Amino acid sequence: QVQLVESGGGLVQPGGSLRLSCAASGNILSADAMGWYRQAPGKERELVATIASGGRTNYADSVKGRFTISRDDAKITMYLQMNSLKPEDTAVYYCNAKVILTTLGIGNYWGQGTQVTVSS
Repeated sequence: QVQLVESGGGLVQPGGSLRLSCAASGNILSADAMGWYRQAPGKERELVATIASGGRTNYADSVKGRFTISRDDAKITMYLQMNSLKPEDTAVYYCNAKVILTTLGIGNYWGQGTQVTVSS
């Protein structure tokens, strides 16, 4: 069984920063592509940033230059450093990971989400 657990969300003022973490656990051999997504009330879930196993990153235009995605493969953990936060960044943030299981199968998993609220 594989679990992804997000942490680090909360309430922050506009212009502030937060750092999200996503820790994977379970019968994982290694993680392949990982990513952060978000869903604001009344909107569809959207991609925020992804990071490949080799470290290549991809960002939504709306967060480029403000957010930084990174990963620690030894800990099977992914991070999202969010700076210069705006009210429009308010959403539930979800982590996603494609993992290679110890059974050599491949699985795609989601975390439970963490709320980020940007408001004065």
